[in-house]
Amino acid sequence: MPRRAAAVRRETQPDAKFNNRLVTQLINKVLLDGKKSIAENIVYGAFDLVQEKTGEDPLTVFKKAMDNVRPTLECKPKRVGGATYQVPMEVNSRRATTLAIRWIVDFSRKRKEHTMRERLANEIIDASNNTGAAVKKREDMYKMAEANRAFSHYRF
Repeated sequence: MPRRAAAVRRETQPDAKFNNRLVTQLINKVLLDGKKSIAENIVYGAFDLVQEKTGEDPLTVFKKAMDNVRPTLECKPKRVGGATYQVPMEVNSRRATTLAIRWIVDFSRKRKEHTMRERLANEIIDASNNTGAAVKKREDMYKMAEANRAFSHYRF
């Protein structure tokens, strides 16, 4: 039982250009060293590239990518009698969104394109087409959960 009060969650403000909270979360995840204007330029530039390459609204492409990357199951370690089992559990919506954004940004940083704009744009496009490293990460999580389905009775 926790001894402290529950943490108060800040409400994220929608971003200036698209008036969307998801885009604000993406900007904050791209952010390095407190350089928010640079992070905004990267994200908005990536959205411009997405619009050029797909010919669709970048916000709808991003939402589709988020839906394709957002996980519903994950494995959490549970210690029972000296053994640690990977127990598959459902992911709540806030954590699922956070994981999806984290994976998109992390895997876009690992890509080989020249600028972060190009990397982020291509990762978003790949995720919206159900390909790319972020979608593969989600599929790997599902495989892990399926393999450990026998331990689902240890859910806490």
